[in-house]
Amino acid sequence: MPLLARMLPAPLTMQVRRGAVAELGALLADSRVATSGRVAIAVGPGQGDHIESLISPQLDEAEVFRVSDGTVDAAVSLGADLRKSAFEVVVGVGGGRTIDATKYAASLAGIPMVAVATNLSHDGICSPTASLVYEGGKGSFGVPMPLAILVDLDFVHAAPPTLVRAGVGDVVSNLSAIEDWQLSNVERGEPIDGLACSMARTAAEALVGRQDGIESDAFLTVLAESLILSGMSMVIAGSSRPASGGDHEILHAVDQLFPGTSNHGELAGIATVFCFFLREDEARARQIADCLRRHELPVVPADIGLSVEQFAEAVALAPSTRPGRYTILEHLRMQDNEIRERVADYVRTFGS
Repeated sequence: MPLLARMLPAPLTMQVRRGAVAELGALLADSRVATSGRVAIAVGPGQGDHIESLISPQLDEAEVFRVSDGTVDAAVSLGADLRKSAFEVVVGVGGGRTIDATKYAASLAGIPMVAVATNLSHDGICSPTASLVYEGGKGSFGVPMPLAILVDLDFVHAAPPTLVRAGVGDVVSNLSAIEDWQLSNVERGEPIDGLACSMARTAAEALVGRQDGIESDAFLTVLAESLILSGMSMVIAGSSRPASGGDHEILHAVDQLFPGTSNHGELAGIATVFCFFLREDEARARQIADCLRRHELPVVPADIGLSVEQFAEAVALAPSTRPGRYTILEHLRMQDNEIRERVADYVRTFGS
């Protein structure tokens, strides 16, 4: 009998609710996750003490490690510690930096990883990549998808609002990334995965028209599920294609040229509106701009302290951040003077 459907990778469990961290022990008791109790817990510097106090009573024999930051060095150090003691699984509890460092450390140690997210700043919760800082800047490293995913809404509500809102910008950027992938399919014959596109698009469309915000558990649940679905779309595609296009090229260029300017999701949101502006799709650009403003996210470069000239410089550099990737930026092949004119037009159109 022919195989009529492909097998899709997915986490063993996915929970989005209040109190998830306090019940982590029940998840780890699942024999599919850990059988002998050799569990490592990785926590970040911010809420590490509080998280450890919640976890320790459940997991007497678990060893807790502190992840100092989101650098390659911190991840490599954690990976070495995990190899020394033959842990069965490592649980990364925290924000994006802690989870990304733990994902990479788990891949180095050759063990599965459970992600417990305490904020919703980007789709790294479930993605097959880890974004880490190294001497040359920031890079994305391929890693296995987390074995299980928990999102604790109590912690999300307590997280800085700017970090939670940033997740909106990262999710809606899927709409631009999909357009770029389809463009590459038409212009370059690049194979496109329709299921991955469908998942990434569904994640973005679930958010773009919502009128509620991060004060609502209902909104945060949809945001968390959208970020996870976005990550899974990349796993299915085997690359970041369904969630990373010209928009992410621009944000990586801003990170290189003007480090510390803004966070990942905010930059993704601005770059997404700009890419739709370049496509002359004003209806979609305005829809996304309205969504960003509704969630108090930046829309034009000045909102994050960049001038027209600085943003234009980042747009010019952007294609070099993802060599071989074809997006609206590579398609238009704009010269420096044209880029500056288009950025200035964008600011005039969408500036408040």
